[in-house]
Amino acid sequence: MTTDLTAVGDTGLLDTLQHEVALFARRAEQTRLGGVGQVRNSMDRAAYLLLNRLDKEGPMGVKALAASMGIDSSTVTRQVAPLVDTGLVKRTSHPEDGRAVVLQLSPRGQARLEEVRASRRQLMAELTRDWAPEEREAFCGLLARFNGALSARMAGPERGD
Repeated sequence: MTTDLTAVGDTGLLDTLQHEVALFARRAEQTRLGGVGQVRNSMDRAAYLLLNRLDKEGPMGVKALAASMGIDSSTVTRQVAPLVDTGLVKRTSHPEDGRAVVLQLSPRGQARLEEVRASRRQLMAELTRDWAPEEREAFCGLLARFNGALSARMAGPERGD
């Protein structure tokens, strides 16, 4: 039996939470959390996440990239195309199966990703300049936990005992 968490007396807090999450999502999308400085440091969310994943996990095929990001292959293919066109990602043949495609961050893509990361890092520093280090750490932990809960919910059916 599942517990209806909205019935435990926290509806005001839950209303505030959902409102703040909605505001955050809108503001993040409006600014693309593009960092500080020149507008060119802004980067599309999908591009940033794809480049970041290739940087952290290394070269991989479309299916593996899609699976690691929790999206379908057709979405990855569509999102990667402009990154290949602009030289941020390289498409190469798989060393063991020449028919398969491997996606890899190009040197230009690596440089661009680092530029965007540095700009975003500066923005995060400015936005949290009056926060104690413990507050930054707590916020990161709670945000990661929240994102994890969202991912888990999206990954499988809601369980009710």
